[in-house]
Amino acid sequence: MPTVALLGTFDTKQAEYRWLRERLVEHGCSVLGVDVGPFSDGAGLADVTSGEVAAEAGADLGQLRAQGDRGHAMEVMGDGAAAVVTRLYREGRLDAVLAVGGSGGSSVAGRVMRALPVGVPKLLVSTMASGDVRPYVGDVDVTLMYSVVDISGVNSVSEMVLGNAVAAVAGMAAHHGTRRNAPERGERRPVVAASMFGLTTPAVDEARDVLTDLGYEVLVFHATGSGGRAMESLVASGLVDGVLDLTTTELADDLVGGVLTAGPERLEAAGRAGIPQVVSVGALDMVNFGPRETVPERFADRTFLVHNPTVTLMRTTRDEMATLGRRIADKVAAATGPVEVFLPLGGVSGIDGPGMRFEDTAADEACLAEIRAGLAGSSVVVHDVDSHINDKGFGRAAAEALHRLITTHGGHA
Repeated sequence: MPTVALLGTFDTKQAEYRWLRERLVEHGCSVLGVDVGPFSDGAGLADVTSGEVAAEAGADLGQLRAQGDRGHAMEVMGDGAAAVVTRLYREGRLDAVLAVGGSGGSSVAGRVMRALPVGVPKLLVSTMASGDVRPYVGDVDVTLMYSVVDISGVNSVSEMVLGNAVAAVAGMAAHHGTRRNAPERGERRPVVAASMFGLTTPAVDEARDVLTDLGYEVLVFHATGSGGRAMESLVASGLVDGVLDLTTTELADDLVGGVLTAGPERLEAAGRAGIPQVVSVGALDMVNFGPRETVPERFADRTFLVHNPTVTLMRTTRDEMATLGRRIADKVAAATGPVEVFLPLGGVSGIDGPGMRFEDTAADEACLAEIRAGLAGSSVVVHDVDSHINDKGFGRAAAEALHRLITTHGGHA
């Protein structure tokens, strides 16, 4: 029997969660109620009480109540519930999570769902689902359903919406439970995550072909900010055996203020997890903005290329490239697993090379020099490759190096 964790504020949504529990049981599910209501008594629905949730976050529920700050209390309950639900999943005690709520309940539910690995069914019915949903979804596979009406009692409209949610999560939980408990069907193919941009496509395509021929499943992520964050999340979920990070361009947007940043922790998940990785400097020559008129005035004297009507590229300077080199070296040096770095001496993107719009040899060399200096004396192997990043052979060499690292350190033959 699949188990669904029913996550909610049982102090304010008792009727709704009681209805949901009854419908889930009718669909053949076992239900685990996790109460995140800071002023709840469990309402007969809680298998994990609000006190236990608060304690998981290192807080005392009585003190939270005495403070009278519901916003702070909900933040604490979100942290505690994330720890509770993650532990329950690791222990094999749940197959899916369902939550309903307004802005407060959705923020807690989103925090919990983002903590779970990719592939665990997560369904949130929310009044906020038709707006900016990134605070709830993050970079994982949260399924959002718009509630249409407020989560305030069960009426003819909410009954239809919530009924569909129950049916959906029951089906997802059953499917997940079947897959999770099924016997292994032979050895799975090892998985490699790879980063790509339009202007590094030839290198990544060549590397992907090599790795595919070697028996890998290659997942390619478009380095557009959300793509880099999704790749980092997948790596952190433990679903990846190696990372081919040829396109680290999102670091440039994070440094300079472009629109495609993946955040300051980009290029860190594989290192923290000890996963083999090969890293390069693909498309660090550019920062991304929207239409030309949206570029901040402070950059007026810079070199630009209007890539298309909605994307404007700006060339990174020598100082910016040097800073990027130091950041890459610091991140790579901190990795707990094996890393090799490939530095293309002839250009880092499809518009950076002899006679190209973003050609700037001095800027590129400033970046490469900082990487070499930052990794000198470390265990990281740095390869100077006398070619452009998109020249034939660069992608192959990087792919073969990653294969060597995985077979030597990752346990795959």
